[in-house]
Amino acid sequence: MSEAKFTVGIDLGTTHCVMSYAEVNTDGESGPQQLFTIPQLIGPGQIEERDALPSFAYLPHASELPENQRQLPWGTPEYIAGEFARELGTKTPDRLVNSAKSWLSHGELDRRAPLLPLEAPEDITKLSPYEVSRHYLQHLLHAWNQRHPEAPLEQQQLTITIPASFDPSARELTVLAAQEIGLHQAILLEEPQAALYSWISGSSGDWRKQVSPGDVILVVDLGGGTTDLSLIAITEKDGELALTRVAVGDHLLLGGDNMDLALAHTLRQKLAQQGTQLQPWQFLALAHGCRQAKETLFSQLELDEVPIVVPSRGSSLIAGSLRTELTRTEVEAILVDGFFPHVPVDAPVVQRARSALTRKSLPYAQDAAITRHLASFLSKQLHAADELSDIQLPENARFLHPTAVLFNGGVVKASPLTNRIIDVLNQWLSDEDAPPVKRLQGNNPDHAVAHGAAYYGSVRNGCGVRIRGGTACSYYVGIESAMPAVPGMEAPIEAFCIAPFGMEEGSDASLPSQEFGLVVGQPVRFRFFSSTIRHSDLPGTVLSFWNEGELEELPAIEATLPATDRTAGDIVPVLLQASINALGTLELAALPVDGSERWQVAFDTRGETS
Repeated sequence: MSEAKFTVGIDLGTTHCVMSYAEVNTDGESGPQQLFTIPQLIGPGQIEERDALPSFAYLPHASELPENQRQLPWGTPEYIAGEFARELGTKTPDRLVNSAKSWLSHGELDRRAPLLPLEAPEDITKLSPYEVSRHYLQHLLHAWNQRHPEAPLEQQQLTITIPASFDPSARELTVLAAQEIGLHQAILLEEPQAALYSWISGSSGDWRKQVSPGDVILVVDLGGGTTDLSLIAITEKDGELALTRVAVGDHLLLGGDNMDLALAHTLRQKLAQQGTQLQPWQFLALAHGCRQAKETLFSQLELDEVPIVVPSRGSSLIAGSLRTELTRTEVEAILVDGFFPHVPVDAPVVQRARSALTRKSLPYAQDAAITRHLASFLSKQLHAADELSDIQLPENARFLHPTAVLFNGGVVKASPLTNRIIDVLNQWLSDEDAPPVKRLQGNNPDHAVAHGAAYYGSVRNGCGVRIRGGTACSYYVGIESAMPAVPGMEAPIEAFCIAPFGMEEGSDASLPSQEFGLVVGQPVRFRFFSSTIRHSDLPGTVLSFWNEGELEELPAIEATLPATDRTAGDIVPVLLQASINALGTLELAALPVDGSERWQVAFDTRGETS
């Protein structure tokens, strides 16, 4: 946008939303990234500006808070977002929505259906993950426009970050949430890439002295609710260093929140041994206190313990409060050894047998050991950089060797945790006679993603180095095989590759001129698959079988394609076309061999197929 005065980045996080910006000069270059402080309620009628907007939404009872105590400078929202929402939710958790971003990535649910909070009382009108994400964006939009009326956010270069592991539907819904409030110019950027852009920007050009061709940077993003892993290779092209994203891990619902709950369970057992049983709402308050105590212990190394007070609902609040303490020994034993154990690189991720009946919930990681997930990721991606001549591995390598690590996310502020990750990585590398990793310094883990997103605006203007990424997966459409009817057996499905790994936004896939039959005029179901492992499959590759874990089935799209002048149920010979639009959404089109129609299917979860 040539008329934009600012390039703006929004980190729409699982636990916090952060906003950064930089002025754009006439050459398209941006100045230093600056943090946008976000006004929000911190108490009844109390508004303060904070570095981040906690990603919590609270749905108050009609008589709970008068309108004048919920008012913001731009109006009175129906529900509360941010710091005050989180505080209210510790006392009334059944009115609190959190982890909306994780629900947005839940492929087995209708992400536009009102389902949050899950345990809400009957008088509450529930919200969808999509609505909550849109509300956070709208809060940021109003805050920006109130401070910059001369440069409304709708007219600025805007980048919104998402996990690299977001599926196409979650990406599309994030874009739709922005567009619905007028931010039609917003584009998406993967969070690990944003963190690396922040590191590049903050190094003032010295990043080229810290890495060289042949390096593989492991980006470890440990947030409040999720863990995301990515690998970015450093190569040389025409005498210049180039960066290429070569692998993306699974979206793991495992992070700082899990650690706070683990600490809270330990303290609840301690209180139980003293004869005190906590109510469910008190346990949530205890978890909140553990988060604060954990951060204090990690930031103030001279302390051996931190007191925690759990409130009571009795008539005498102070007299009824429960007191306990969290010790440094407990933190290190539970978090360092529990979540980051020393394991061999071939240690499998633990999968436990699931109960037949379960409550509706997020697909949390079953194994809490982050180092085992890291080992699995690096082992699966052993051949991810085979096509890059600068990346060389020994013949006996069992995993892709990172040479540098960049940490991001609130959890990595705790040095005992990152030190343990470095120790485990170096042990794996030492076992294969590889040099130890170097730790890349300079990022603020709380703000790096937003800063990197703001810097990306100047990259789009042709200034600075660009990370080559494209799609984080290879994508396939299911093709039903023709076979005679056999009792009790469904027709086997083949996976037809329609978009290779790394396919760039705004490009088309060159599919072979192979005819398929498309059913029109009747309800049909499109099955799609993705793979973060099969990097060498070209468009048109047909897989009649695949190993467990190689392909993951995505949410199916059900539709009735218009028959127009044809008979319902006709099978029309078609050719397929696939493309990735500028926002990274995968679109599949079917063109009849003997007609002018065009049937198109996009991963948009809106139930709209044309």
